[in-house]
Amino acid sequence: MLVALIIAGCARMGSPDGGWYDDTPPHVVGASPADRGTGATSNKVTIMFDEFIQLSDAQSKVVISPPQLEQPEIKAAGKRIVVELKDTLKPNTTYTIDFSDAITDNNEGNELGNYTYSFSTGEQIDTFEMSGTVLNAEDLEPVKGILVGLYSNLSDTAFTTLPLERVSRTDASGRFVIKGVAPGQYRAYALQDADGNYLFNQKSENIAFSHDLYEPSAKPDIRQDTVWRDSLHIDSIARIHYTHFYPDDITLLSFQETQTDRQLIKIERKEPEKFTLFFTYGNDTLPVIRGLNFNADNGTLLLEPSINKDTLTYWLCDTALVNQDTLSMELTYLMTDTTRLLVNRTDTVDVLSKVSLAKRLKAKEEEIKKWEKQQEKLKKKGLAYDSIMPPKSLDFRVISKSDLDPDKNVVIEMPTPLARCDTSAVHLYTKVDTLWYRARHVFRPREGTTRQYELLAEWKPGSEYSLEIDTLAFTDIHGLTSKPFKQGIKVKADEEYSSLFVNISGVKEDGDVIVQLLSGSGQKVKEVVAKRGRAEFYYVAPGSYYLRCYVDANRNGKWDTGLYSADRQPEAVYYFNEQIECKAKWDAKRDWNVNERPRFRQKPSAITKQKGEAAKKLRNRNAERAKQLGIKEPGK
Repeated sequence: MLVALIIAGCARMGSPDGGWYDDTPPHVVGASPADRGTGATSNKVTIMFDEFIQLSDAQSKVVISPPQLEQPEIKAAGKRIVVELKDTLKPNTTYTIDFSDAITDNNEGNELGNYTYSFSTGEQIDTFEMSGTVLNAEDLEPVKGILVGLYSNLSDTAFTTLPLERVSRTDASGRFVIKGVAPGQYRAYALQDADGNYLFNQKSENIAFSHDLYEPSAKPDIRQDTVWRDSLHIDSIARIHYTHFYPDDITLLSFQETQTDRQLIKIERKEPEKFTLFFTYGNDTLPVIRGLNFNADNGTLLLEPSINKDTLTYWLCDTALVNQDTLSMELTYLMTDTTRLLVNRTDTVDVLSKVSLAKRLKAKEEEIKKWEKQQEKLKKKGLAYDSIMPPKSLDFRVISKSDLDPDKNVVIEMPTPLARCDTSAVHLYTKVDTLWYRARHVFRPREGTTRQYELLAEWKPGSEYSLEIDTLAFTDIHGLTSKPFKQGIKVKADEEYSSLFVNISGVKEDGDVIVQLLSGSGQKVKEVVAKRGRAEFYYVAPGSYYLRCYVDANRNGKWDTGLYSADRQPEAVYYFNEQIECKAKWDAKRDWNVNERPRFRQKPSAITKQKGEAAKKLRNRNAERAKQLGIKEPGK
């Protein structure tokens, strides 16, 4: 019985009632080869600690420089960590093993902190460090977990032919620190390494590059460290002398090149009246379709392409084809071959309707029976009823809201492409005092779409309008016609809006400066092209906003990514660091020098989605326990 009690007492972890917590992280007590030792010859590294430890997520957290092409073996056992390097050691080279925050003690989970072990195979060890931030080039979001590396070889071909020489990995804030750097000049790169060869050889890999030359240096410096008495109170602020390594502000803008490898992903026919081809990349040369069990000529297929032409939807204009469950066709299209060249490929495919004609006919029969029962009930009650089921109508959708901004237009979307559109059957009326008058307008297809139309008019703030569409105004490719439609439109008054004027300076790149007004969640609300360094936003609803701009170098009206082989960086993006409050009846004005802040300090934290991990304070639970007991903390 006594033995059992002793064992139970020894097995208790943590703090017994009234006892002290173990808040001390593990300490390194030795290493082989010695930490910061020189003349090392062994591929096996053993690091010893003063207590049992755990190693978490070693594959992603532990980074070894120079990078190892063959995966090293990293194990934690008891009070030691063993790292076995599989690559042959390089002569006169400093090796660093950065464990980040992967090491904790076994019982309480106390972190050792950002621990880095190093050794040299030569007579001296390199100790310089270089640090900075990797951001997504399109939206300046911090990039987490991307490799960052250096080359002392300053050739542009090094990134595509040689492994990175020294590497690090970014944390949740996009920050990186490359350690064990030798004196000299370097170029810095970032790489989302897909195949583990530490060089850029796949277009799908996210990359960042810069032509800036970086030379490591160091000088003595002082920082202030806060010592906490407990979780709420500061005990003291200590001045700590340390070595400050430079550069510490490298900024790399990562991007993915446009994917031009073209493959047919799949063919779908979810709805009987259309089928869709999905490609990995669009092309202006469209596929050629030859029907094997149907006629694909004479307007039987109507194409609806996506903007990038990577998704092609073919509408079946012939009702007989809609009712045909299987469409057999010969499809000739461009695809990328093994040499990465576009070549013609011909496939014979059967495109099956997801819902068969038999199921659709059965569903239609049930719909008719349901309608007949409803009419029978009306008849028995002596109410008006129909003896013939009315044909299905074309039900279009008005996308725009009934309360319209003066700078917007009404957009109407059709469920299927139209065979006929009678613009004379579309009417717009405006209310003046108590009377309604015809309003000048234009009703036309919306550019770049197949099934959307827009109603353009001179929308006067504070005015009321009525949109009225006659019966049979629209007829789709299957003969369905539209019913009469009427909707009131109220245009908001001027006094419900604010205006924002932004004077922009500091842009060094050539091209149009496109300025975007962003919502409180970072979504684009409005977009204008700055004229002579001034962006003007009218009819801005009251609220809080942010600003983003990019330099449209090729003036195509959209942001474009980079291309390493052409030495082309992504188009430059900037954020205004402050929130802007717009109030009704008031004009807001801002001056914005886009280069006043470094890029990694521009994007407001409120709209930054990739948040850095909160700094962890030493819990110091013993100080809190001592305060509760009214006694001194151990060691004080």
